[in-house]
Amino acid sequence: MKKLIIASTSTIHGSGYLEYLLPTLTEHFKNCSEIIFIPFARPSGITHDEYTSTVKKAFAKININIKGIHEFEDYTEALKNAQGVFTGGGNTFLLVSQLYKYKVMLSLKETVNNGIPYLGTSAGSNICGLTMNTTNDMPIIYPPSFSTLGYVPFNINPHYLDPDPTSTHKGETRETRIKEFHKFNTVPVVGLREGSWLHVNGNIITLEGKLNARVFEYNKTPYEVKPKHDFSNFN
Repeated sequence: MKKLIIASTSTIHGSGYLEYLLPTLTEHFKNCSEIIFIPFARPSGITHDEYTSTVKKAFAKININIKGIHEFEDYTEALKNAQGVFTGGGNTFLLVSQLYKYKVMLSLKETVNNGIPYLGTSAGSNICGLTMNTTNDMPIIYPPSFSTLGYVPFNINPHYLDPDPTSTHKGETRETRIKEFHKFNTVPVVGLREGSWLHVNGNIITLEGKLNARVFEYNKTPYEVKPKHDFSNFN
């Protein structure tokens, strides 16, 4: 049975890294003494070791050890033996390209589908959808495919931002970009605002946090759903 936390972000305003999620993660990873961290997205181009060090400090607060997947000789075997997995944020194009390069996309999918608890933030949440096509990131590298893990039957747009009516910025809004996506694709998209996450427990998918999510469906007017909304029958 799948067990996932799919979070918009790792850090909310005025809070430390993963701090707002720690109570939830304590329960989510309650049977884990060690978690494998996938640092491939490398925010701001930091190294795998630097990124893993940041994650170690956060999880030490709930007495869980972190080991970067890059520290293992065999990535696939490491995932097969994992007690839990966390994929961090950064650049989704880079993350997906590395998952394909090291041939771990399939093994990661199988590991989580077999019930190993998973946490994704930002780019690590993008890959939980059917494709990565609704990422906000720049295409700094070309992955062999945009297809991702498909843990949920829709795409995700982390860091979803509402238009600011007081702004003089005339560029495209997030909603505009998702509407452009739907000119060529029919996959639904869930816009997760900062501090929100999806909790997946088997086939049950619920919105958690204090904020609404914005939902985009092909040829439909976008609409809002409240916390605790059930996406289980969403297709």
